[in-house]
Amino acid sequence: MNETEPSARPALDDLDEDARGRLFSDLQDRLPDVWRLMRRGDPLESVVVVPSMTIERLGPSAGALNQAMEERFLFLLLLLRQPQLRMVYVTSMPIHDHVIEYYLSLLPGVIPSHARARLTLVAVGDSSPTPLVDKLLERPRLLARIASLVPDRERSHLLPYNSTSRERDLSLLLGIPMYAPDPRLYPLGTKTGCRRVFAEAGTDHPFGAEDVHTVDDVVDALLALRAARPDARWAMVKLDEGVSGSGNALVDLTGLVAGRVGAADDDSGLRGLVAERVMTMQLEDRRVAIDAYLRRLEERGGIVEERIVGEEVRSPSVQLRVTPLGELEILSTHDQVLGGPTGQSYLGARFPADRAYATDITREAEKVGRVLAAKGVVGRFALDFVVVRQGDDWRTHAIEINLRRGGTTHPFLTLQFLTGGVYVHEEARFRTPSGAERHLVATDHLEHESLRGLGIDDLFDLVARAGLHFDPSRESGVVFHMISSITECGRVGMTAIGDTPDSAQDVFDRAESALLAAARASLVPLPVPLRVRLGEGLR
Repeated sequence: MNETEPSARPALDDLDEDARGRLFSDLQDRLPDVWRLMRRGDPLESVVVVPSMTIERLGPSAGALNQAMEERFLFLLLLLRQPQLRMVYVTSMPIHDHVIEYYLSLLPGVIPSHARARLTLVAVGDSSPTPLVDKLLERPRLLARIASLVPDRERSHLLPYNSTSRERDLSLLLGIPMYAPDPRLYPLGTKTGCRRVFAEAGTDHPFGAEDVHTVDDVVDALLALRAARPDARWAMVKLDEGVSGSGNALVDLTGLVAGRVGAADDDSGLRGLVAERVMTMQLEDRRVAIDAYLRRLEERGGIVEERIVGEEVRSPSVQLRVTPLGELEILSTHDQVLGGPTGQSYLGARFPADRAYATDITREAEKVGRVLAAKGVVGRFALDFVVVRQGDDWRTHAIEINLRRGGTTHPFLTLQFLTGGVYVHEEARFRTPSGAERHLVATDHLEHESLRGLGIDDLFDLVARAGLHFDPSRESGVVFHMISSITECGRVGMTAIGDTPDSAQDVFDRAESALLAAARASLVPLPVPLRVRLGEGLR
């Protein structure tokens, strides 16, 4: 029997992890050739986008929020400005037609109907909070349909949100390479892996300990931290697989000074005090009980590290990529906007990062990027930093590696696709082809209960009436994302673009004010459209 016949090929379930890994390595060997053929106007070029979020979500709106996060990457539709490219975009539930029209209307120099003809939307029809990739792997017939939409596997690749063994399996079943890190490199992006990579790169990072699992491990790490940093007031416990701050907890170290607290006069008393602090640490995700958090720590592991504090502390990030040809590229810098109970949750970003430290964090990120490239990482990733001002200088501390497309990816690429500009990292400036500067302010968390009174078309009507739509002639304005979550979740995302930091913030503020005003107006009670005779039913 011919080996190429389907009946001669093994099913995925017949392959163990080693066999799948070898097959995936062979498939990934095709990625450099796919990369070289891109953007050449080949009518057989295509990309399959599967923005699956393998992140646990809780609450009654978990499915709706998953759908919104899948739609967060609809900015990739702007790739259809390439006149021959075909795209398959997969989501859990169908996307509203007007949302697709909104994005296609942003395409520079392209007829929207022409781009729409090259776009195929595939919806599973499953609104559960199960990750999209798992929904696909459970449905072989649907996978076969997606595979049939790829005109030439030698000129196609898979674009996932993150890279786990499930995305790898999807890549194998579709027969196309994946533009993302090999999931076998996943440990490099865990909190423990990050600290080890930082040490290998010689990049400053907070004092702490890796690979902790038990309360005793945490206590040992905190005692070591206290001995090495007697003035440390706070420590962080972080789950290895936590994202956007949701796996973080804050431990209070104040008052643990021998001679000042009676119970801390001996080692056993001090250890007991520290253990008490661990059991009462403040979790960033208030929905999680301490017992559940500690069980997750025991199962998956985590780290303990000093929380960096100072007179002025900021949280910038650097985005990089390693191309399939092995080239390391600096893409952008951002100042992250954080919030939540302990100030660890990602809410949004400003771009570019402050020039006072942007080149410093870029230099440190490049060192880490070279280590990751040497280990075989491919695709986009980001490094998060904490910077502390000391006089006129800023001290940098690397704290996290995100081996995935993160919250700063879509705002930056939206700006880049719309303007054709590039980030000049030596200057810490984004410049359009004409040499003009552009800045952005973005959020995934424009949230208010009143927003549930608006629908998708209400949002677009507001954009048109208030003059908020992105204007290609001025290269400024607003681009919304996560649009489908506005009614059920009372939440929408937004990227505001301007020619200075202040103008971008002004665009953002005007759009936010207009949207919330419209939302409040939508909830004004309607009068009963019937006449009521005086004296009947009235007081």
